[in-house]
Amino acid sequence: MRQQGRALLIAALLAGLAGPAVARRDKEDAPAAQQGSSAEPENPYPSTYKPYPGRPTAIRGATIFDGEGGRIDNGVVFLSEGKVTAIGGPDTPIPADIAVFDGTGKYVTPGVIDIHSHLGDYPSPGVEANSDGNEATSAVTPHVWAEHSIWPQDAGFSRALANGGVTSLQILPGSANLFGGRSVTLKNVPARTMQGMKFPGAPYGLKMACGENPKRVYGSKGREPSTRMGNMAVNRQTWIKAREYEKKRAAGKDQTRDLGMETLADVLEGKILVHNHCYRADEMANVIDMSKEFGYKVAAFHHAVEAYKIADLLRDNGICAALWGDWYGFKMEAYDGIKENIPLVHRAGACAIVHSDDQDGIQRLNQEAAKALGAGRRMGINISDEVAWTWLAINPARAMGIADQTGSLKVGKMADVVLWNGNPFSTYSRPEKVWIDGALLYDSANPKLRPVVDFELGQIGAGDVK
Repeated sequence: MRQQGRALLIAALLAGLAGPAVARRDKEDAPAAQQGSSAEPENPYPSTYKPYPGRPTAIRGATIFDGEGGRIDNGVVFLSEGKVTAIGGPDTPIPADIAVFDGTGKYVTPGVIDIHSHLGDYPSPGVEANSDGNEATSAVTPHVWAEHSIWPQDAGFSRALANGGVTSLQILPGSANLFGGRSVTLKNVPARTMQGMKFPGAPYGLKMACGENPKRVYGSKGREPSTRMGNMAVNRQTWIKAREYEKKRAAGKDQTRDLGMETLADVLEGKILVHNHCYRADEMANVIDMSKEFGYKVAAFHHAVEAYKIADLLRDNGICAALWGDWYGFKMEAYDGIKENIPLVHRAGACAIVHSDDQDGIQRLNQEAAKALGAGRRMGINISDEVAWTWLAINPARAMGIADQTGSLKVGKMADVVLWNGNPFSTYSRPEKVWIDGALLYDSANPKLRPVVDFELGQIGAGDVK
């Protein structure tokens, strides 16, 4: 566990993990599974996440970006019982005798949400023994779950919190396979187990990949797929099998349990969201047609350096594009990227998201968004700062199926909040304080709330000096 949460965690354990239970499902009240050899347990790895203890808190005098495109100058945010209780202008009433922080000259935003991370399944230190993100033994591995590789001791989680203001993130398998496996959404909190970080009630995702990676990995082994047409053929054959499995399951027919088919059947029934690694516009168009052929929905294309070419298709099909600001050209399918990709997708009315796919980039997603914002303005696309913050807040929340709980500073939502020491689109700004479910988990002025994982303790340059 990380050092900033150690005292809080011990106190919570002594109190019987006091605090509101936020998990929507657990083993006690899960519905009974169907009987027979294909019987599936309902939620076999449930979230055990419980918010850390917090206290009623207000921030006043700050510039507020609400995460949905709204802005309040000289605003007030009031947090209590783990939720956003009030938000408004300087006259917003707040109770007496609560913690009040002066936000004059500072900015308040919802916590940053990273829709594409490999923290925990490609943790630091980045050695072969810790490389657990790609089950590169078959092009079709929907049966694996990223959460079963996650190492909560990855120091990247604490760096993302303290340096990037990241409060929620989706951990995906890698992109070696056409069907890479299930993703999981986490709250970025110190915990002993993956289940202790697992975002309660968040739907699973399915990681898919098109293009160079699968055909290179398996073509080099003399196996299918070795071409893009092979990619599509294997995809379609797999969906045909999944459709048959799902039909039998829906009809209550007995069949041998198959972990991969269970995942794909859940996708076909809309329970699991598809997150598709894809760079080229033509391949994204093929995937859109394939999704219609088999009756599933793509939540987001990830990386998508040519999204600007088909922004209208993305808009019309309700598909988000999770993008970098200016990372492209590192392989052939990434060659035709442009710095204006994000603002062009946004201008078309499609859902644009800034993502990391990197343990360092996740610490600077605000700067990644700033680069895209600047590139757009230089070509005449004038997007306001507060609207651009949707790329880091409500848009990823929607694509991950958690927008009803987080992603914006709306009354009743989770109090996942960052106080920045300046405009968050400035390279000179950084998080000053970070709250998750109303608990102050990072404070740049308090050494006891500077995160350090157990793995770092006793190592040169680590410990409390981090």
